[in-house]
Amino acid sequence: MIRVVDVTQHYGIKPVLKNVSLEIPEGCRTAVIGPNGTGKTTFLSVVGGALTPQHGHVEIDGKIRKSSVEVELEIRRQAVFLPDRCYLPKNRTGREFLLGVGRLYDHPDEHLLDHADRLLRLFDLTALGDSPIRTYSAGQQKKIALSSALITDADVLLLDEPFSGGLDPAGIFALRNVLERLTTEQHKTIVLTSPVPELVVEIADRLLIIRDGEVAAYGTIDQLRRDLGHGRTLEAMLHEVIFPETLEVVDAYFAGAQ
Repeated sequence: MIRVVDVTQHYGIKPVLKNVSLEIPEGCRTAVIGPNGTGKTTFLSVVGGALTPQHGHVEIDGKIRKSSVEVELEIRRQAVFLPDRCYLPKNRTGREFLLGVGRLYDHPDEHLLDHADRLLRLFDLTALGDSPIRTYSAGQQKKIALSSALITDADVLLLDEPFSGGLDPAGIFALRNVLERLTTEQHKTIVLTSPVPELVVEIADRLLIIRDGEVAAYGTIDQLRRDLGHGRTLEAMLHEVIFPETLEVVDAYFAGAQ
């Protein structure tokens, strides 16, 4: 279980997250959605340990992040955080990068060699596996970054916009199926962000909607349909909660052209 307890995070004087508290159960797929610039990445960075909140704390499997060096190292073996734009060693090959990451998690080489091969095949990177990452396209670099998170075999995957960055339709389809099976077959916990609800609602079983640094809605798909749907489709309900001003802005745009 992931517990976020009264977290406030700000840059300078402007709060980005405001007293956020919630629990994410083990073994579920939670999508964090909302407009750009409203706190999704900051939320995931706090949960992932890349940021330390000014107030509140995060617990993973009962352990409080940043409470001690030993506890934080233990958490980092359980939970991997993949930023939207992560560092890639451009002069290393994709296979070398995957093996290096896997060794950080103390997996034996014989396991890593097989897992790396399967990941390269999964994302159609086999032909590039022994080429420097600098020769990869943007979409291929996104795939090798995703592979680096998957090769850890961590129990918790925190993925910032995993479906962005030039991922092609085959990569999107493969990733969606992998994430589904990781929770249903291996009971892993997955939290991912996206600014576009349509990309994630089909694979998520829980949704966290953040607007202006606060939790606008949170719960299972069925709960949100019951509480907010009022007979509307899920897509219509989400757009009204996430983008309430959009239709007004569109009408204003065309009114100004008349």
